[in-house]
Amino acid sequence: MVTISFNTQIAAPHSSSLHALDWLNFFLAALLTGFGPFVAVHLTDRGWDPAHIGFVLSASGLVGLITQIPGGELIDITKARRAIVGAGAAAIALALLAIALRPDFAWVAAALIMQGAAGSILGPGIAAISLGLVGHDALAERLGRNQRFASIGGLAAAAFMGVIGYLLSTQDIFLVAAALAAPLLFALTRIRSSDIHFARSCGGSDHHAADPARVKRANLFKNSGLLIFAVCLLLFQLANASLLTQISQALPRAEGRLSSLVVSALVVFPQVIVAALAPWAGRSAASWGRKPLLVIGLAAVPIRSSLFALTADPVLLVVIQLSGATLGVLTALIVADVTAGTGRFNLAQGLVGAASGVGATLSTSVAGIVVEKFGYTAGLLGVTAVGLLAVVIVLAFMPETKPAAKPGGPDPVAKSAVGSLSTESVAGGLARLVEGKVQALLARGRQH
Repeated sequence: MVTISFNTQIAAPHSSSLHALDWLNFFLAALLTGFGPFVAVHLTDRGWDPAHIGFVLSASGLVGLITQIPGGELIDITKARRAIVGAGAAAIALALLAIALRPDFAWVAAALIMQGAAGSILGPGIAAISLGLVGHDALAERLGRNQRFASIGGLAAAAFMGVIGYLLSTQDIFLVAAALAAPLLFALTRIRSSDIHFARSCGGSDHHAADPARVKRANLFKNSGLLIFAVCLLLFQLANASLLTQISQALPRAEGRLSSLVVSALVVFPQVIVAALAPWAGRSAASWGRKPLLVIGLAAVPIRSSLFALTADPVLLVVIQLSGATLGVLTALIVADVTAGTGRFNLAQGLVGAASGVGATLSTSVAGIVVEKFGYTAGLLGVTAVGLLAVVIVLAFMPETKPAAKPGGPDPVAKSAVGSLSTESVAGGLARLVEGKVQALLARGRQH
């Protein structure tokens, strides 16, 4: 007797939900492009002095840092994943409108503080939805796809907003960016809430759809893999966050009028590479393991900074900047690995995000002090030393976090998320099964 069983415990996500997640990443990156350098340009056009601009931007960064951990906790305990992301996107849109229409100190400060708080739930919220949709087995490739669409969305928005600012005004940049919330929210509604497995989206077991078992919060601080990864990201951001700033400050002395063009290339070209390589990074993390790609991603910073210290040639600078495109995919993936079964995936994302934020916050200040006292070459070599320390810690202490292959084969949901099983392969399998049974019966008949 032959028994054919199918695992029907978890339904595969509908293809419309997966495609909607693509566009959600695209429009979210485009929406967030309205912040960053455009804010400083707009406020300068409105007569703001650098001190006030620096204050409101610092306030936004500080709020984003403080709300990382509460944001992760909120995502873990709230079943309405789409509502959290939608509220965050709406807050971003309102902040953009406030900056465009009321560029006075109180309104802009409130808008940027709201943006900082909303930003702490948007990235983790997208990661939670992705994990809930496709499961752990397919998460690596899904995150690679997310990163590709986010990079394309950010690039397209940056180019479009640059044209808007040139032809119209900087105010119109923020109005256009705020309008992008409409297609973002539409894409969000196209993700079926029934496709998002709640327990799985917070790192719980697939068998607990309603109320997943959770470890105590304090146990996260006993998780050596999580703590080592957080330290490495802190060191990475401590080195990386100030790198482009140091190059931007040194370029005008070497390249004069070409410096702005070179800086633009240093920002844009790596995003093109990320868009091209992110799916490959996801597939490689699923096949090679996480640690090799983590070493590659972290090593990009000391390699770039040491080469930057040796050359000021604009073409070489752009080529050097293209050397890393894996870390964006790995962050949520490794956190999911080390917190699998804990029910605290999003809180752990908050902890790692806070560590990364601390490194980024300290980076510009520390680098500024080093450059002021010892010069640009010393600043770049300092970045190299910190980046190398992160690589050494990973090589010496970070375990490989890729889960062992399941005895029963890949998760059916993972198969659906990566690519549906073809009709030909099913037919071939059934044909081989029938053929085997026929041969067995013939052999038995010959024996009799």
